[in-house]
Amino acid sequence: MANTRSAKKMVRKIARRTEVNKARRSRMRTFVRKVEEAIESGDKSAAAEALKAAQPEIMRAATKGVIHKNTSARKVSRLAARVKAMA
Repeated sequence: MANTRSAKKMVRKIARRTEVNKARRSRMRTFVRKVEEAIESGDKSAAAEALKAAQPEIMRAATKGVIHKNTSARKVSRLAARVKAMA
């Protein structure tokens, strides 16, 4: 357990930051799931719209440090490829 005042403050700060990051990651995953569901349903226009909404959300997660920049690029790239591949 934290002993010094500064260590106790850091524990509080980290707890707040963790909550924020959890919310951001969850929000990103929701957007990704919407794209995947649209792909599963076979509706290309809905999938494209969902991707358009998900892309900034994924990039925002990377900007805020929730996920790595390359991870976000990979996620967007793979989702875009799957949407494009729909006949």
